[in-house]
Amino acid sequence: MQSVIRRHKTLGAWVPRWVPGPCHNPDCEAYVEPGARPDAYEPDASGVDALGPDAAEPDQEPGAPTARTS
Repeated sequence: MQSVIRRHKTLGAWVPRWVPGPCHNPDCEAYVEPGARPDAYEPDASGVDALGPDAAEPDQEPGAPTARTS
């Protein structure tokens, strides 16, 4: 079984998290058919996208000012 790296955000930084990948043993319950693509998208339990900051919806519009302007 190989490892797959997922990411989650902690205190504003993306932290790697190693999780078990697909198994190639037909007797294993995590077995994946050869050539079959496992689920590519799997959000974390916190609701944060596991694919990274580019795939998640931004909190605000890019280029928008962060503070009020007068």
